[in-house]
Amino acid sequence: MFPFPGAPLSSAARRARPTLGVLGGMGPLATADFYQRLVARTPADADQRHLPVVIWADPAVPDRTAALLGHGPSPVPALVEGARWLRRAGVTCVAVPCNTAHAYVEQVARAAGVEVLDMVAAALTAAVGTVPGAARVGVLATRGTRLAGLYERAGARLGAEVVQVPDHVQRELVDPAIRAVKAGADRAEPARWIAAAAGALAERGAQAVIAACTEIPLISAPAARVLPLVDSTDALVDAALLRLRGPDARATAAPAPPL
Repeated sequence: MFPFPGAPLSSAARRARPTLGVLGGMGPLATADFYQRLVARTPADADQRHLPVVIWADPAVPDRTAALLGHGPSPVPALVEGARWLRRAGVTCVAVPCNTAHAYVEQVARAAGVEVLDMVAAALTAAVGTVPGAARVGVLATRGTRLAGLYERAGARLGAEVVQVPDHVQRELVDPAIRAVKAGADRAEPARWIAAAAGALAERGAQAVIAACTEIPLISAPAARVLPLVDSTDALVDAALLRLRGPDARATAAPAPPL
């Protein structure tokens, strides 16, 4: 139980509080967006009711998609360094607001000795629950996430078929949209590209779509008018709240302010 707002915390109480670690920087804007959403979705009536959070955001982590495609160095050493720093800081568990990085989180969790929340499973579970009886879920993701088969493996466990966009849609719409957000470009055109990509998923029989790259939720509003859309960032926030606040924690519907 959290103390009464404004009451001083003893050192023992501080150590006993569940604390979330965030292994971020992939990219920096996605990490900031995750924290804003965590605050907005936490049912708290005072500062003191929010979760303690420790953020490690290292934008120098090598590109995850490039590594999976064989075009760059492994991000694992940098991820393990950050996860170990978070463990030493005393976190209860770690959230990684990057879908593609989940290709490596099992290695990172073992090497660093920390619990890492499963963003992919959380997002797919939310998508299946969004449309009752949905058996085909579309995914908008990086090429690295696709290559690693992260959502396909989670879908096999949950009994859901995962649908990907055609290769030319990935190349011409999804990849450029992700790059544009990372570059800080105007978001209007990338948002239209992602909506068109969602349309391609609908044509393939998808009944819902997951914004499965943490840049995509920042430009996903038009896509949500094409198909019911699940935000992988929100799914990770809800998984963190469930883990650290328990099943009685109810995420609010309040949107985070735009970044």
